[in-house]
Formats: sequence, C-alpha cells, structure tokens
Amino acid sequence: MITSYVYKLRANQYQSTKMGTWLDNCRFLYNWMLVDRELAYHSSFIMGEYSTLKWKAECSPLTCSPSKGSYFGYVWKENGGVSKRKKDEHGKPKKVSPRRSVVEIQISHVTQIKKQFTFLKNVDSTVLQQVVRRVESAFNGFFNEGRGYPNFKNRSNFKSFQYATGVKISGSKIYLPGIGWMRFYKSRELPTGFEIKTVTIRCKQDGWYVSVRLEDKTVPEVPVKPEADVKTALGLDMGLGKIVYCSDRSVIDNPKFGTSKKTKRILKIRSRNVSRKKKGSKNRKIAASRLGKLHQKITNKREAYQWKVANKIVKKADAVIVEDLNIAGMIRRCKPKVDENGKYIKNGQSAKRALNKLIADASWGKLISKLEYIAGKHGKRFYKVNPKHTSQECSACGYIDKASRDGEKFLCLNCSHVDDANLQAAINIKGRGVQEYGLALKTKPRPKKVRQDLSEPKQLRLFEMPTSEPTEGKRKHRGTRKSKCQEPGNQIGKQLTLFELDILDSSCSI
Repeated sequence: MITSYVYKLRANQYQSTKMGTWLDNCRFLYNWMLVDRELAYHSSFIMGEYSTLKWKAECSPLTCSPSKGSYFGYVWKENGGVSKRKKDEHGKPKKVSPRRSVVEIQISHVTQIKKQFTFLKNVDSTVLQQVVRRVESAFNGFFNEGRGYPNFKNRSNFKSFQYATGVKISGSKIYLPGIGWMRFYKSRELPTGFEIKTVTIRCKQDGWYVSVRLEDKTVPEVPVKPEADVKTALGLDMGLGKIVYCSDRSVIDNPKFGTSKKTKRILKIRSRNVSRKKKGSKNRKIAASRLGKLHQKITNKREAYQWKVANKIVKKADAVIVEDLNIAGMIRRCKPKVDENGKYIKNGQSAKRALNKLIADASWGKLISKLEYIAGKHGKRFYKVNPKHTSQECSACGYIDKASRDGEKFLCLNCSHVDDANLQAAINIKGRGVQEYGLALKTKPRPKKVRQDLSEPKQLRLFEMPTSEPTEGKRKHRGTRKSKCQEPGNQIGKQLTLFELDILDSSCSI
C-alpha cells in the first residue's frame, strides 16, 4: 500500500534561504537537461547529415552521439550489461541491457556539470538525480500520455525538489540531507511499519511544505468491488449555481471562493496595489506576496471543501458516474470573427470571460480527480461517460432537442416532461453509465399501501358543520365542562336553518 502525508515545515531563516538557493540550482539543471534533449533531437531527426547545430559537423561515431535522446554520449555500460546490485535465482549477477538509457546517460554526466558549475556541489546528489528523472517523466508524459511538450522552467512554475534516500523522521522533526534537522507541524501521526520512498519539499506562498510518500508491502490494497456486486449508482452533473447535481435529486452548494463579491473586491484592490509599485522594488515584492497569500487562502478553502464533498458523494452509492469533460476546451478563447472588409467584429469573448472565471473557480477537474481517488480508496467503482446531449435528452422518452432546454428549465417538446435541466442531466448520466457498463442495479421496492382508518369525507351542505367521530384506536378526548348556560350553536351536529334563532333557556341567568 502506498500513501502520502503532507506537513508544514517550521524552517528558520537560514534553512529557508538555503532551500530557496537549492530550488534555483535545481531549476538551472532542469533547463540544462532539457536543452540537451532538444539538441539530441535536432541532431538525430532534423539536421540530417549534420550532427550539431553549432559546428555542423557530418554525422559519424566520433562527432555524433549514438543516443537519440541525449547529446552527452557514453551509451555503452562499462560492465558489459551485468548488474552489480541485482542478482538472478542462482545468486549470480543479473544480466541487463548493455546500452544505457537517456536517464542513465544524463545522471552520469551530472558530475562533469558540477565541475563546470561549482554552485551545484552544494546541492545533495540525490536531489540532482531526481531533477533528471523529472525531465524524463515530462517527456514520457508527452510521448505516451498526450501531455504538452516540456517547457523551460522559471521561478513561478518550478517550486519543488525531491529526495530519494537519506531522510529521517523523529517525532515532530525531520532530517533533510544537506539542510539538517527541521521541525514541522505534526497535524497527524505517521502510520507505523511504512517505509519512506520519496520526500518532496515544496515552496508555497505561506511557507515550506514537506510531502512524505510511504509504502508498506505487507498492507494490501483496497479491493475494488466487482461490477456484478454494484447495486446502486449515482450520476453527477457539474454545475455553476450548484457545484454538483446528483441523480437522486440532491444538490451541493457552490461557495464560489474566488468569484464571490467580497473576494473579487479584495483581489481587485491587491492586484491594483501590485501594479502601482515600481518593478523590482521591495514594496512590489511585499504587495505581490500579499496577493499570493490571498490566492493561496482561496485554494486551501476550495481544496478542503472539495475533499468534504467528495467523501460525502462516494458514501452514497456503490458506483459514481460522471461526464468525461474537456474542461480545457470549455474555457478556451472564442475564435476571432472577421467581416467582409477584414475588420474584427464581436465574437462573444467578453461575455464568455465571466463564464470561464466561474468554471475555473468551480475547479471541476480537481473535484473529479478527488472523487476517483476516494472511490478507489473505499473500493467503489468510478465511471466516465460521453457528455454529448446529456442536458438536451429527455429522461422520460429519450427525445433529444436543443430547444427543450431553456436556461435552468427543461421542457420536453415530445412528451411535455418538465424538470430541472441539471437534475435531468444527472439522471441521463446515470442511465448512460448503467447501459454502457452493463450494471445490474437493485430496483427500489414498491411503496407499501397505507391503511385507511378514516372514512370517506362527507359532502357538507350550506352552513353545515363537520362532526368529529373518534376513530378506532385513537384516544378519546375529554368533554367540555358542562354549564347551566347553553349557548345556541354549541351542540355539534345540529343543522341550523337559515335565519333560525334558538330561545335561551329560562334557567340561564344573565
């Protein structure tokens, strides 16, 4: 089993300065290795018969690296493909590929880079090796998972470095090689029996944080429930007025942490303070820090709320079904429009800008990822379906028409079914998931018939008062106190005719 725990560090000024310097050095090495990858790619695939862009020498084993991923060379291993650490079943050194991978080539060249750039000697060697592996994972995501091409990093988008070994934890203190012992806020206890795999140090606006990744092979993973045992399912439709609409007709509010009236006003004031300060000045850095802390506070509130919402939703059913949304495409800018004279005309981007802010503030992608994580943690199923026409299809008859939806209202033009458009979409999402994945859900039992103790209501005539007859099984009410003076009309059940007056009893004293 693998799990992670995040704590806030209590670093002093010397440790904070040193970690900030390490962060800059790791960013330099990351960009250096990225340049090496690009040079190797140009030399292998673009330049043709040339080996380098700088010298333009012809390709040959002496001038060009045989590796197509790194320009440093050193492709073949010294031991001829025999591992020193790994062993086979008979206890002999295990044979491995004699050719080095791109990561191994670049890691072996880090020692030469240290001689050229001496400031890298102050950084722990395992931290520098993890930077090289970070470049490798970025390229694997680009080629295998369809992510974007790795870009050069600056101070705004390179905020962490990682340890692989050498980290120790004792009580509320943690030992980081090259930095020393440091206190942290121990918000919860670490589980016993787990081994530390990696430790990530991350810089945020409100301080430094440590993320500890733990592993214990003796603890089994939570088994996922088989599809045959799935008896209940819940369809979810993401919204803006309410953040989630469920197929059981329940809704979850959207607090709008970043787009509320008060938050927008504070963000506007602090952003204006930053823009009014002189670039490069100390006051501008202070104003930017205040603005960043506000953004960090909004993010923390949103994250805490989404974890709470995700736990609440997953507990409702055995399977959770959501839409496979292309959120990046939903918040993309509108295409420009040109008239006959070649001038740009209105394309609706100014109106879509407010919608994009609401979608970004709702953060549907992070909420969906949290739902998937918690569903796997509890051993429940998580499905994604095609979102096409989910809000335009009638759940009663299946008729699809764009005109059936009018804002938040849904009125089917075929069967006149009336419903809320978002709840209608949640029901359709559940139906698609059940049909696509072949789920055999448990049907709801028929409601029991209520025993009718009361008789049928009697049709009353003009000026007729209903009689109260106690039913069987009910407690009888006590009668009113008898008095000598009986007023007309107090006797229940007496039919009075129009303009009829009762004569008072002579025994009644006035």
